[in-house]
Formats: sequence, C-alpha cells, structure tokens
Amino acid sequence: MGWVWAIIVGFVLGLIAKAIIPGKQHSPLWLTTIFGILGAIVGNAIARAAGVESTDGIDWMRHLFQLVAAVVIVFLGDMLYMATLGRNKRRT
Repeated sequence: MGWVWAIIVGFVLGLIAKAIIPGKQHSPLWLTTIFGILGAIVGNAIARAAGVESTDGIDWMRHLFQLVAAVVIVFLGDMLYMATLGRNKRRT
C-alpha cells in the first residue's frame, strides 16, 4: 500500500508543481509523477534534517518542504527533458 500512496502523492505534488511554475512544461504526466515522488522523498529528507519530520497534527512544514522540492525537481527535470528531446531531434 505504501507504493500506491507514493504514486498518488507524487502525482498530486507533480501537478501542483506544474501549476506553480510559470510557462508550459512539456514533460509527460508519468514523468511529472516520478518528479513528484522524488520531490516528496527529497522534501522528507530535508524536513528530517531540519527537525520537523513529524509534528502533532498535520505536518505543514514537511509538506511545504516536499512541495518546494517538487517544484525545483519538476522545473529542472522538464528542462532536462526538453534538452534531451532537442538533442534527439537534431540527430534525425
């Protein structure tokens, strides 16, 4: 069940990150979901290092770290994706 939640959270984080980033992102939905999953993992690690991994009630700070990490990863991942597509188009 943990993997199902990871995919759902990654999907939601990826979509929110795409909505926050200005302009159009070209990465496909499956890749955006993977970027969101990576954002959740990185955000959890940063929250743990900052000492806010687990709090009473809703872990707003942890979620904020996850969202910021997802925004950065979606942005950089989309740039890399487009650079890779452009490189492949020049070869053909």
